[in-house]
Amino acid sequence: MFRPSSILVYVGAERIGDAMYKLPFIHHLRKSFPEAHITWLAGKGPTAYADHAAPVVKGFLDEVINSANIGRKAGELFAPRPFQDRRFDLIIDTQRIVVTTLVIRRIRHQRFLSGAAGFLFSDIRPKHWPFTGSKPPSVMAYLRVLGELASGTGMMPTVSMPLDPEYEALADRLLPPGGPPGGPYVGFAPGAGGEDKRWPLERFLAVAERQAAAGREPVFLLGPAESQWAGIVRETLPTARLPLQEAGTMTPMLTIALARRLRAAVANDSGVGHMLAAADIPLVSLFGPTPAGKFAPVVTRLVALRAQDWGGKEIGLIPVAAVHAALDKLAALDKLIGG
Repeated sequence: MFRPSSILVYVGAERIGDAMYKLPFIHHLRKSFPEAHITWLAGKGPTAYADHAAPVVKGFLDEVINSANIGRKAGELFAPRPFQDRRFDLIIDTQRIVVTTLVIRRIRHQRFLSGAAGFLFSDIRPKHWPFTGSKPPSVMAYLRVLGELASGTGMMPTVSMPLDPEYEALADRLLPPGGPPGGPYVGFAPGAGGEDKRWPLERFLAVAERQAAAGREPVFLLGPAESQWAGIVRETLPTARLPLQEAGTMTPMLTIALARRLRAAVANDSGVGHMLAAADIPLVSLFGPTPAGKFAPVVTRLVALRAQDWGGKEIGLIPVAAVHAALDKLAALDKLIGG
């Protein structure tokens, strides 16, 4: 079996949501090649692993190269090759634009893995090649293909995030173990990167009120861009908890630690939604214009509600009753299972 001692993974760029749903792939590489030096190269822009998400890949990635300006244009094919002083045993190209692939392939290597042009330029290929099947429907499914081809072993779809004692202790203070006297915690993440991806805040509040009436305590996870909503949440639902505002910090590791204490949660297609998924809790994920088949979080128990099922792409088409029913079902099921 091929056992690389140095691995280069090429990506274009990553926002926080992208960084979170790629964690199973990164964990799989580290588990498969525990002694390898793994370099993560963001060639076309910044990666969240260089700043906000750095703690979640500590011990899994050995090196992160940020905004390297590699693989952006065809002219690079005639320029000096990237990393002239380095050579990698294995390069994994996670994107599928042919010109970019040809640029990355110029980096000195022993083996090259890429799905571009149906694995035409790859040294490692699917068993049945030439590849004539349909492309994996989701980014995560494609990364799973690459991870399994690189290692020769199956890849788990979810991750088991390592516990950080500092954040676990803080999460215990913010959401005491055992839940409140009236019932378990349920989470709400109303933020998203674009307005068209945000289910209206008043709808989240309506579902939270109904969950509170059912004996559960709402927990709102508001990131920096949603901090102005804290007053609205407190005024509408005085019993709701806002642990990130209480802590005064909004790091991915704390959000994941808080998520572990939730019975279930509802979130938009967002970075926080993928942080909740990293805790592998029952999750209701809401989709408007973005395709659920491509970007749905990977969790053991997921309900993806799509605006298309109510006649359009506007996320506001998703009714309150549908979200409440899905969340109520997941919370009740999790209790029966003993989660």
